[in-house]
Amino acid sequence: MIRNLMKDFAKNEIIPKARDDDRNERFPGDILEKMAPLGLLGAPLPEEYGGMGIDHIAYILMMEELGRASFALRSIVSVHISLFQQTLNQWGTEEQKQKYLPRTTKGEILGCFATTEPNVGSDIASIETSAVLDGGKWRLNGNKMWISNGGVAGVALIFAQTDKAKKHRGIAAFLVERDTPGFSSRDIHEKLGIRSANTAELILEDCLVPEENLLGQVGEGFKIAMTAFDNARLCVAAGCVGLAQACIDASVLYAQTRQQFGKPIGSYQLVQEMIADMIVETEAARFLTYRAAHLKNKGVPNTAETSMAKYYASEVALRAANNAIQIHGGYGYSDEYPVERYYRDVKVATLLEGTSQMHKLIIGRNATGLSAFTS
Repeated sequence: MIRNLMKDFAKNEIIPKARDDDRNERFPGDILEKMAPLGLLGAPLPEEYGGMGIDHIAYILMMEELGRASFALRSIVSVHISLFQQTLNQWGTEEQKQKYLPRTTKGEILGCFATTEPNVGSDIASIETSAVLDGGKWRLNGNKMWISNGGVAGVALIFAQTDKAKKHRGIAAFLVERDTPGFSSRDIHEKLGIRSANTAELILEDCLVPEENLLGQVGEGFKIAMTAFDNARLCVAAGCVGLAQACIDASVLYAQTRQQFGKPIGSYQLVQEMIADMIVETEAARFLTYRAAHLKNKGVPNTAETSMAKYYASEVALRAANNAIQIHGGYGYSDEYPVERYYRDVKVATLLEGTSQMHKLIIGRNATGLSAFTS
């Protein structure tokens, strides 16, 4: 039911606008407004906060179909749900959840999640944004970079360092509303892909945040971020499976209709080989993703399995997009067909929520029990 709901919505509302939204770097706020009444802006959350209470399998099926239609919109929704809502639901007080979750599920405000900084990417323990308790409020100073939804979110989950000497044990997480004095943002334009998704730099200049906006406890920020990434990485994997499937769909259709040397190009074995590779790899990525979601449903540790799914699915989708352009030939190099957008969009999947190389480290560390990270 969830898959069909998302697929039908995508067919009628998302796909017809995806090319123009990409061309014009137009944030799809109109589409988000239509998703909210259907429950699609908070589907995994409990019903008491306006969600649908769906499990992890149903959620990634939803994200798979969303990635199949628009990887940019998948990014917007994944950050909003997986990084912001689910993190707040897991770590927040009842007062915090009541204050923000119903508004986010209704689409009144979007959420964003900010760890990355100009000098800090994968090494979250080196966060430079500072948080100092000052007269009953936290004073935040610093910059966050490459923040999805950062320029449009009504509330941000900001990670800051309370004590540099403690490294990752000094990190804390804060709920910061957009209209807080000292908070501002600057949109980042002319990206390679996901151009209709908002990406921004966040600037914090003596930004005073109430003590009650601390999420969890001081020192739990690193743990909070890691649990959030596990949720988001699975959504990236699901979206990549969807995008790879879109590449297959487009390639099969084109191969059936494009004529060369008097017959459809799909009749040539080397074209069939490319499509066969895409199908097999996509199915493998799909089942790695479903396995990780199944483990989440069971409530058992799944960090390594989630990393496997995210790493493999993102690389598979990149290869599928490359093959799709090859099959389309010169037409694939223009936006007359969607495969060039798929190729530009999917590259970011090998970078965000941990690069492919970072996930190989996680998988290897899990296998050997040895770590190159600072303890």
